[in-house]
Amino acid sequence: AGAQDLVQEGGFRFVFRTPQALDEALARAQHLGAAFGVQHQAEDGAALALAEPALRQRLAGAVHWTQPWAVNDPGELVRRYATLFVQRGGHIAQADALSLRPAGAGWQVGAGGDAHRAELAVVALGPWSDGLLKRLGYRYPLFVKRGYHQHYQTQPSLRQPVLDTERGYVLAPMRRGLRLTTGAEFARVDAPATPVQLAKADALARELIDLGQALPEAPWLGARPCVADMLPLIGPAPRHRGLWLHLGHAHQGFTLGPASARLLAELVAGDTPYIDPTPSSPARWG
Repeated sequence: AGAQDLVQEGGFRFVFRTPQALDEALARAQHLGAAFGVQHQAEDGAALALAEPALRQRLAGAVHWTQPWAVNDPGELVRRYATLFVQRGGHIAQADALSLRPAGAGWQVGAGGDAHRAELAVVALGPWSDGLLKRLGYRYPLFVKRGYHQHYQTQPSLRQPVLDTERGYVLAPMRRGLRLTTGAEFARVDAPATPVQLAKADALARELIDLGQALPEAPWLGARPCVADMLPLIGPAPRHRGLWLHLGHAHQGFTLGPASARLLAELVAGDTPYIDPTPSSPARWG
């Protein structure tokens, strides 16, 4: 409720420049449809050009995934989540997360008069979780994939998000303009920005659409927290009572977050989880 203006229905297009790549993708889409019920529509070059007239080239076609919804301002959506949390009785406080430590029968973050105490604590620090977990004696195979976003004030714009599959970037219509995103960069979470991919993606995207000028602010840089097996860590910390983990969602945190948070809540409450928690259990790494 209260977020309809941020949500766009209609799906997501994977576009292809060559017929061979399109045929392979359609075969996979048919398999996903048969196995999991994922719906799609096949679009040839003419249908794609009609659906997305802003494209400057006639491409081989597209796989149009018809079920996804797009959010045109993720930051604003998270702010509204936070507002709703407070409205429903939650409390948001700021403290140094790395100060988390056992305190009596529970946990404490902060110090002195600014300390916050609770029976349970959840580590959900994304790419910064590793620093805290190492202080507590855990050595999980965590690493970071970084990515860059740049907004352009482009008219006419795309109607739906588009993945240029054979070139590896996404264009998505957002509240602030057209967003260009890059692939993954392996780097430390605190490494200086090296937006080489963004410059290359800009050049490739201009083959397909008139990008125009980028908005004046610096490109966004995000660090995606990953586990070596590309599954998150969701569940109790093996050696600390009352400590729970919820991290390592890789590139899927925005979509997996609500579903995995439900799983964590059910585990904490001792309820029967709605899915098998074993694949994501922290205990799988000892």
